Amino acid sequence: MLFRAATIFALTLAAYGGTASAGATTAAAAVQMPDAGAWTIGPIIRGRNYSRGMPLHPTPLRGGGFAIDLPQAPGSVHYVTFRHGSLAGKRRIVMRYRIEAAPGVRIVPRTNPAQASMITPYFQRSGDNWTARGPYESYRWYATFATQSPLRPGTFEMVAPLNGNWTAVMTSSARTNPEGFRDAVANADQVGFVLGGGDGYGHGVYATGPARLIVTEFRVE
Repeated sequence: MLFRAATIFALTLAAYGGTASAGATTAAAAVQMPDAGAWTIGPIIRGRNYSRGMPLHPTPLRGGGFAIDLPQAPGSVHYVTFRHGSLAGKRRIVMRYRIEAAPGVRIVPRTNPAQASMITPYFQRSGDNWTARGPYESYRWYATFATQSPLRPGTFEMVAPLNGNWTAVMTSSARTNPEGFRDAVANADQVGFVLGGGDGYGHGVYATGPARLIVTEFRVE
């Protein structure tokens, strides 16, 4: 079941919210995964980090990639992003990750632990004011068609082509608001993924015991 990026939190946390074309690409054209220190665990809005109890950056791993030790309540992790810049000329985002967890541990949405957790590719247009009002409704985009749910132990891949039907913060999509989506792609800033479930793609998750999210690859091609 898919959840919109903001529902009952539309006025306060709407705020932080919360979807391949033909042709070859070369390794030189792809943006390879940045170092762990370039990623931010957030979002940070007006000085407040909504990923409660988390470090600002993931933990780098020997040989590449990074790890995020998922917190237990009341902690949570929401957005994990890096500054990419414009996505003009790019065709897709590819992410590979692994989840490790102790037996019986569940990864659950912060806002409704009875529902399924999820992980979703994401990007944000430069200049977003985090209100999701007026034109800012189309400043954050979620690859809802590539969402994986629930988060569970194993190794996974997400592929989010930029010609897919991405979902904006509230009601629009790349199909219903193509101009807003094109502008966001051309003026993109942050790129990454969000964790959530319950009432929003990016409203955060926590684990009921020891659990770790390991990102082994993240490419913008």
